[in-house]
Amino acid sequence: MNYYNYKVLLGFSLLLFSINIFAQDSEPTKYTATKKGKFFISWGGNRESFSKSDIHFKGEDYDFTIYDAFAKDKPKGWHIDYINPTRITIPQTNVKIGYYINDHYVIALGVDHMKYVMQRNRYKTLDGYINLPSTEPGSIYNGTYDNEEFYVSEDFLKFEHTNGLNYVYAEFARVDDISSLFEIKNTDKFQINLTEGIGFGILYPKTNTTLLQKDRYDEFHLAGYGASINLGLNFTFFKHFFIETDLKGGYINMPDIRTTSNTAESASQHFRYLERIISIGGIFKV
Repeated sequence: MNYYNYKVLLGFSLLLFSINIFAQDSEPTKYTATKKGKFFISWGGNRESFSKSDIHFKGEDYDFTIYDAFAKDKPKGWHIDYINPTRITIPQTNVKIGYYINDHYVIALGVDHMKYVMQRNRYKTLDGYINLPSTEPGSIYNGTYDNEEFYVSEDFLKFEHTNGLNYVYAEFARVDDISSLFEIKNTDKFQINLTEGIGFGILYPKTNTTLLQKDRYDEFHLAGYGASINLGLNFTFFKHFFIETDLKGGYINMPDIRTTSNTAESASQHFRYLERIISIGGIFKV
C-alpha cells in the first residue's frame, strides 16, 4: 500500500471516529437523569390505625385516667371533597412540598391531616376522682375510682381529634431510582423511585370534646410533638407527574390537649400510629 492510500485510510478512520464522538455527545440527557435542584408538591389521602392510649383528664374538680382507650380514623372514601376548596379539611388528607438538595436527598415540609375518634359506650378502667359542684350536671359522676371498671358513655365523654389530628412536620428523605430493576429504559416516560424518610414536627389538633356534660369545645391548639418514618414507592410519568404510595409510622405525644374553654382543664395522651397514604403530585425546576 502506497503513501497516498495510507493517508486516505487514516483520514477515513478519523472521520468515522469524530462522527461517533459527535453522535455520543449529541445524545440528549434525560430530564429524569438528575433530581438536584428540583421541587415537588403532592396532595393525597390516608387511612390510619392507632395503638391503645391512656388518656389523662385534669381540671379544678377532677383528675382521672381512662386506660387503654381505643380509637379509629374517620374515612371519607372516594369523594369530591378531596379537591373541593370549601370542604378540603373534611377528608383525611396529606400535603407535602420538597426540594432535592442533590440527586438522592430531599428536604420537605408537610401536613398530615389525620382523624382520631375515641370509641365510646364501652367499659374501660378508670382511675382517679371526680368532685364537681352539685349544681353541675356532671356531678352525677362524682366519686373516687380505684382502677375500676367504668362505662364510658356518650354523656360522660366525647373525645375526637377530627378537624383534625394535624401533624405539621419537617422531613429528610432519600430517593433512589430503581427503574433498572424493572428493565425500564426511558425514564422520561416512566420512572420508579424508592423513598425512605424521617420526620419530626408538632401536633396542632382541633379537638372536639364534650366532657362531664360541660359545653362542647372545638378549637385549634398546639398540643405536643411527634416523630415519623416512612417508606414508599414513587411512580413518575412523563417527567413531571407522579403517584406515590407510602407506609408511614410514628409516635405522637400530646401533653396539653384543650378540652374545655377553661384553660385550667386539659388532657394528655401518647400513642403510636400507622398511616397508609396515596398521593398525586408534580416535580419541576424553577
